[in-house]
Amino acid sequence: MGDDLEETEVEKLVKLGSYEGKVKLLMDDDGGGESISESELAAEETMLLWGIQQPTLSKPNAFVAQTSLNLHIDACGHSLNILQSPSSLGKPGVTGSVMWDSGVVLGKFLEHAVDSGLLLLQGKKIVELGSGCGLVGCIAALLGAQVILTDLPDRLRLLKRNIETNLSHGDLRGSATVRELTWGDDPDQELIQPLPDYVLGSDVIYSEGAVEDLLDTLLQLCGTQTTIFLAGELRNDSILEYFLEAAMKDFVIGRVDQSEWHPDYCSHRVVMYILVKK
Repeated sequence: MGDDLEETEVEKLVKLGSYEGKVKLLMDDDGGGESISESELAAEETMLLWGIQQPTLSKPNAFVAQTSLNLHIDACGHSLNILQSPSSLGKPGVTGSVMWDSGVVLGKFLEHAVDSGLLLLQGKKIVELGSGCGLVGCIAALLGAQVILTDLPDRLRLLKRNIETNLSHGDLRGSATVRELTWGDDPDQELIQPLPDYVLGSDVIYSEGAVEDLLDTLLQLCGTQTTIFLAGELRNDSILEYFLEAAMKDFVIGRVDQSEWHPDYCSHRVVMYILVKK
């Protein structure tokens, strides 16, 4: 019996998409061959996360100071200076004016995965959703990717400033451009011709109302060869459960264990998933 359980656990660790590391697959059976529904699987995953990581007991925003006008962080041999707009945070629906831990975790994960040989971004096309202050896209460009950073129209000014501030040096391996994108709308041809190799998003699962539009956009942007990385703050279990249940209809989902993250940038308040279109 013990051997069977051990074998089942091993089978859950798989390579997914273009990431050469191992992820914990969200499976549609219980390991004993019994099929379980997407709803049950999503509920099981969120209960497991809140039980193991206990995010409410963890320090919020371990890596960012949202009252500051700047976030300084070293990445890819460069000292990045990310401008923030704390005064905009009080506006309804505006979260992209400051950094969140999930963006720092995702950006440093990409750097660590490339350095470890588990991810190749050089020359790859990346679309980032909800780019906000632009840290993740900047790091991806420094790692050699051709990055298109997207957000709503009223977020683009700060985003462009951060791109200009941090990627103006001559030794940039990749590139970064900024484009408007409203989830649920038809994306510009530049975003989907050709389809991106990767889609990135940090803190993009924040309300049930946005989930349907987010998934519509992911379906439009992604082919079967596209690998999606999503990192998010563990704030609301019902919203995450809602997203996972809806996403499982069209995507295979795996959770990246924190042992795979950058060792200096882990947080019990953050979770990271890889999605690949079925």
